[in-house]
Amino acid sequence: MARFSFAIALSLMLALGAFAQEKKRPNIVYILADDLGWTDVACNGGTYYETPNIDKLASEGMRFTSGYAAAPNCQPSRAALMSGEYEPRTGVYTVGNINRFAWQTRPLRPVDNVTQLPLDKITLAQALKDNGYATGMFGKWHLGMDDAHFPSKRGFDEAIESSGRHFDFETHPHVDVPKGTYLADWLTDRSVEFIKKHKDEPFFMYLPHFGVHAPHQAKQEYIEKFRKKQGVGGHNNPIYAAMIYSVDESVGRIMKTLDELGLADNTLVVFTSDNGGVGGYIREGLHRANDVTDNAPLRGGKGMLYEGGVREPFVFRFPGKIPAGTVSDEPIINLDMYPTFLELTGSKKPEGYLLDGVSIMSVLTSKGDAKLGRDALYWHFPGYLGAGPNEWRTTPAGSIRSGDWKLIEFFETGKLELYNLKDDLSETKDLSKEKPEITKELHDKLVAWRKDTGAKMPTKNENILKEAPPKKGGKKKSASGDE
Repeated sequence: MARFSFAIALSLMLALGAFAQEKKRPNIVYILADDLGWTDVACNGGTYYETPNIDKLASEGMRFTSGYAAAPNCQPSRAALMSGEYEPRTGVYTVGNINRFAWQTRPLRPVDNVTQLPLDKITLAQALKDNGYATGMFGKWHLGMDDAHFPSKRGFDEAIESSGRHFDFETHPHVDVPKGTYLADWLTDRSVEFIKKHKDEPFFMYLPHFGVHAPHQAKQEYIEKFRKKQGVGGHNNPIYAAMIYSVDESVGRIMKTLDELGLADNTLVVFTSDNGGVGGYIREGLHRANDVTDNAPLRGGKGMLYEGGVREPFVFRFPGKIPAGTVSDEPIINLDMYPTFLELTGSKKPEGYLLDGVSIMSVLTSKGDAKLGRDALYWHFPGYLGAGPNEWRTTPAGSIRSGDWKLIEFFETGKLELYNLKDDLSETKDLSKEKPEITKELHDKLVAWRKDTGAKMPTKNENILKEAPPKKGGKKKSASGDE
């Protein structure tokens, strides 16, 4: 009888264990590359760079061909990801203050920039933590480094920030790092440790790499590997290729860790970038710019509202939930991650908190053909980004994508450009004069959106200078080195 009772008890325990495992809330791993272009991964058509692990992730999940960042450069894109809100609501629209570039020589005065994510914004990490998730971040934060704004005070249980260099880097808080350590490897080590530590509870792990951001530094053996390869078009820099290879290795190590711990089938893994690749400038006539890559067939690059500046690699894998090997052309934006992760995890949205994105779970769990029914995506960049003396990656501008149509408004002149992205992905043919009705409709929507979000506009520069004023204390770089 005792043996029979023990057998029943054991069966009940196993059944309850299986039920608990089945009911365990899904984990999320979000891997963010820095300045990685749309075609810098092989699964998006690149043939010089090698990204076998990112390609494997795509083959086992869903790849979006129209995935976007909410901004064309680092800081506002990250602010949008963490806050779930467009730039006008955070005030973060560029890197640093407006005097980084000589706006004084231009017709408009930029909108003053907010350089830290405002404390009234409830971060994605905080929302997940409040709903029972262990949260970790290892890498580039870029949303405030003082005590109040540091990630450990913005929802992350564990956080180590490091950016600025790929060798001989510093960490915040300080950690002793062996000399010669490569940052992408070290951040991956910390991420693997976090996953192992929290394998028995639901976790959100955010790995924002500093790779492939300047300064372009890579492991010598990988540089030599790509020096032996023939370049393809604007993809020909062996150092940059080696940096991509290290980021891809990181993705592979994370995937292997999830497999070894039996967590892969209960973990959503996302890979993307914060803005477009540093390239496409020479084709735009910016001959002093440094094209380290090329976003072709997309036009332009980082800092521009053309597709090369805002369209990103976007890959999602969740075995058994997301069909393997699927591709979606539905436009999504990094703002969508906040509501998507809330829905996936069954987490409550912070009470009274506004989110500009929408959950994309209906698309992720489809065969790639589902639609979100969203009317439009928007961008607002009321400032200047330079590319060298008297050359500009962008002047103040705004943009809207609605369906296949995209309109860009340049605030200095009021010029409107209209493109059909389905027929003209490279944005070569401005249809604004041929399609005045569509041009007006999209512009009206863009103006209405700016009013709705309280978007500030640049003002007239009353004292245009012929030459840039001298910078006090010499040229200063931002914490990330983002110039």
